[in-house]
Amino acid sequence: MAGMATHVITGAGSGIGEAVAHRLHARGDDVVLHARDAGRAKELAAAFPGAKTLVGDLADPDKLSWAFSHQPLPERVDSLLHIAGVVDLGPVGDLTPKSWHHQLNVNLVAPAELTRHFLPQLRAARGHVLFVNSGAGLAAHADWSAYAASKHGLKALADALRNEEHGNGVRVTSVYPGRTASPMQVKVHQQEGKEYDAARWIDPESVATTVLTALDLPRDAEVTDLTVRPGR
Repeated sequence: MAGMATHVITGAGSGIGEAVAHRLHARGDDVVLHARDAGRAKELAAAFPGAKTLVGDLADPDKLSWAFSHQPLPERVDSLLHIAGVVDLGPVGDLTPKSWHHQLNVNLVAPAELTRHFLPQLRAARGHVLFVNSGAGLAAHADWSAYAASKHGLKALADALRNEEHGNGVRVTSVYPGRTASPMQVKVHQQEGKEYDAARWIDPESVATTVLTALDLPRDAEVTDLTVRPGR
């Protein structure tokens, strides 16, 4: 992808999203960083000088369109990077509807709504939609039902979108990282009751490298699915 492209990024405040945003920002691209509220937007603006922010709560996707209608939006979108996510582990017998709704809203419904909202700009730019999924989007294990369901759904969203938008020149990629050293992984270990050792897991910078590889691939090719696993 050529320099000075415009990227809309969710999850830029930590982990993989932060690593991707810093890489794109450092090379001179325009980044539009999604934030859940005005306070978070202020923090992101301070961390990424010159970046634009976009406020809307992914946990309440029904209100995203209304929130965006009250803010200036980028006229061009070369890539939409869905990296934000939440996780709440527990057996099916214990998970409440509130937990299911929260994970499905943030991890699946909000990405679908953001994609719908920015599709005109993506089509005009022959842009790229990239979903940072998870290994849980390919296989579901005990205590991971709601999170895995949201990520299996995200795979379905990406696959359908790819088939729908190929003729419009929009590329669609799903990246499936294994466990990555991030605040989310700290939370997972706390929920699992396990000791956390960041050195055992993928560095977010390594996942960021895979994301940029997919974005920067020449137009004659498209990375559709990319699995990344811990190398240690």
